[in-house]
Amino acid sequence: MKSYTVQEINRIIKGELIGNTDQQIEGPEGLAKATHNHITFIGSRKYIQFWKDSKACAAIIDEKLTVVPGSNRALIKVKNADLAMAKLLEVFDPGPPQSDVGIHPAAVIHKSASIGKDCIIGAGCYIGKDTVLGDSVVLYPNVTILDETKIGIGTVIWPGTVIRERCEIGAYCIFHNNVSIGADGFGYLPGENGRGLVKVPQIGNVIIGNGVEIGANSCVDRAKFSSTIIGDGCKIDNLVQIAHNCVMGRSCIMAGSSGLAGSVTLGDGVIIGGSASIKDHITIHSGAVVGGASSVMNDVPAGKTVLGYPARDARDMLKQWVAMRNLV
Repeated sequence: MKSYTVQEINRIIKGELIGNTDQQIEGPEGLAKATHNHITFIGSRKYIQFWKDSKACAAIIDEKLTVVPGSNRALIKVKNADLAMAKLLEVFDPGPPQSDVGIHPAAVIHKSASIGKDCIIGAGCYIGKDTVLGDSVVLYPNVTILDETKIGIGTVIWPGTVIRERCEIGAYCIFHNNVSIGADGFGYLPGENGRGLVKVPQIGNVIIGNGVEIGANSCVDRAKFSSTIIGDGCKIDNLVQIAHNCVMGRSCIMAGSSGLAGSVTLGDGVIIGGSASIKDHITIHSGAVVGGASSVMNDVPAGKTVLGYPARDARDMLKQWVAMRNLV
């Protein structure tokens, strides 16, 4: 088990140490659950009241807060408590599951597939015809990679994920459990006789950039033609839907249960809140923010924050909500 003194932790996160403790710190924990071998976290003023009753021997706190450490307890003041805690979590991270073999004998790999150096391929994986894996790719058990797909170096794919044919995945991506990449886009038209629906073939693919992380049970659909594109550095939460022919710029964020309808375009650095929905063929320009549970029906200018159903300028919407509440 890893353990550190408070002085060692302070050197790691480069804070200001106030007080002292002789306890060895064995990990981080929340204020209420912490024991005497834990370090905790106070990121805002509302949590200061819980420090006195917490059993933690140390806490990382925002430098703007005033807290008394107490007997045999220490505080580490930092400019950004969230970033400091993230760095500390890396220190205590026990690491991912380890494979005893590079390529498990229960994996099925087509003879035409190209497998890079130092790849790990778990039991039950299937790798199709003419697929290319870069060096150090990790496929946990029961991952499916279909024909002619390319995956860049260092990408990690967790169990149950399916990547359909002809998709292109960049380097150092992370796909969590049961991600779907390249399923058919949702395309149907009324039949000529007015009876039933005609399925529109979806013959494009998905292109995902470098450093993209996609949460569990999220879906990125293939394009009707051309490509659905996810830019470098995008971070996508669990249960997110990205429809056919969408294009996301660099470093966009989509929170859980949000969704893009077909042919939506996001600029760089766009943030989509949880459960927000974006109408088809909408453009949300760089740096814009869509509030949680909002429904975007029109293009959003760069840097604008929108809220509501339908979404509009956040300040106008907040004023409207206040006015409506005052009518009651």
